[in-house]
Amino acid sequence: MPLDGEYAEEKTGWVADQLAKIDETGTTESVGINGMKVAVFTMRGAKSGKLRRVPLMRVEKDGVYAVVASKGGAPENPAWYHNITANPEVEVLDGSASHDGVARELDGAERDEWWALAVETFPPYAEYQTKTSRQIPLLLVEPKN
Repeated sequence: MPLDGEYAEEKTGWVADQLAKIDETGTTESVGINGMKVAVFTMRGAKSGKLRRVPLMRVEKDGVYAVVASKGGAPENPAWYHNITANPEVEVLDGSASHDGVARELDGAERDEWWALAVETFPPYAEYQTKTSRQIPLLLVEPKN
């Protein structure tokens, strides 16, 4: 069942522009980051309870998505990381198809496997990890049954 509720206004200009283009065209195929595909993850804000749409690099395998909380190698996690860990039920828009999913954080060998796929998909992730002392969180979004 899709998430319902009030949507938060996007304050970051380029993200708002991407979301507007996706809304206009009906597909995530109309935008990208550095020429790479994105998927949009809708999640509930940890504090506000409002819905937030976050375009992230498309790292997908067999209908399961990895989301990488890199924030470009900043010392802190992106705001969406706190939202998705507090409220792991999300909606995924990939192309023009959407489905419900549940996020969980990875560690150990499973994280290593998905990290390799994430770096293969978007090589800057490897550089981002060298810029920060924190281990960049990696979460899986699996289809909700």
